[in-house]
Amino acid sequence: MKIAYCIPSLYIPGGMERVLSIKANYFADILGYEVFIILTDEKEKKPYYELSSKINIINLDINFNQLWGQSLYKKAVLYFEKQNIYKKRLTECLNQIKPDFTVSMLRREINFINSIHDGSIKIGEMHVSKANFRDLKEESSASPIKKIIAFFWMKQLTKELRKLAKFIVLSHEDEEKWTELNNICVIHDPLSFFPDKVSDCINKQVIAVGRYVYQKGFDTLIKSWSLVNKKHPEWTLRIYGEGSMKTELEELIRSLNLSNCCILEPTVPNISEKYIASSIFVLSSRFEGFGMVITEAMACGVPAVSFACPCGPKDIISDGVDGLLVECENSVELAEKICYMIENEEKRKEMGRQARINVEKFKMENIANQWKELFESLCKNK
Repeated sequence: MKIAYCIPSLYIPGGMERVLSIKANYFADILGYEVFIILTDEKEKKPYYELSSKINIINLDINFNQLWGQSLYKKAVLYFEKQNIYKKRLTECLNQIKPDFTVSMLRREINFINSIHDGSIKIGEMHVSKANFRDLKEESSASPIKKIIAFFWMKQLTKELRKLAKFIVLSHEDEEKWTELNNICVIHDPLSFFPDKVSDCINKQVIAVGRYVYQKGFDTLIKSWSLVNKKHPEWTLRIYGEGSMKTELEELIRSLNLSNCCILEPTVPNISEKYIASSIFVLSSRFEGFGMVITEAMACGVPAVSFACPCGPKDIISDGVDGLLVECENSVELAEKICYMIENEEKRKEMGRQARINVEKFKMENIANQWKELFESLCKNK
């Protein structure tokens, strides 16, 4: 089996890059697939996540990053120039390597990949929810023109998605949103690790993990923590991440007098050890594509308290069994559920044990089998 993935770059420590690296390594090393990852940007930068030596990296050297900082007019001209170059180079590349499958990670190639007749079966893979694939809510400067462009862009996207052999989304909740498609399939993100050691859920520490951006809702979590702290001042919240909102979050922590119990930590390579040293995991996101950090915490035997945001947490957590779900952006209820976990130690430990068991369905071998079955079924129907 020969598979080609199209993604802008691999040097960013993002969720999509991480998931692709995990899957590609497994497909190449365990299943024996011939895997190609075709990039467009930052040719000189190394992949952030370790890749198998069996994986073939091809950089088409388009450099879409040159668009950033340009005026709207120049950006538009450069974009169309680079798109034409990308289509030409990708067509040449696919005709040369002749993959059985070409997988678009739904970046710029989705606009033309169906028109490339190289003999490969075309698949699309979505790593955010439909509602937030081109989200303008974070852009305070989003003009009516930008919103109109986004509307027509989504219509064009849907047209291209219909042409794919299969379109993969990460949750059943998101699947229900794509009512205009009949070629959709759900395959969850795989676990990135499943450690031998697990948390005993005794330490008086709560953990959250993610980028310091609006999406992750850490501002809401910190406000909730101020309520938790009043009842349980002996507990500490540690948030591991980095991002543009760090200064804003630090100011919020200081204004609420939480500096001694709410700590912003840098990203670390040994995050599993940080989960294991904690007793409760919290996800405060306003939206997600899936929520890999939830499954990571559960793999470490740590029960989660999570907003039931779109999309992912409701596919992962069995409410009251291996974690707790909270109405999205309800900071008071979030504080109450965290306090419930703190005050009910035996229940917390039991949820942690159950989380470890239930999350096994997300192990890489189980997710890989789903992909293998999909590939084989599409080959038969070709």
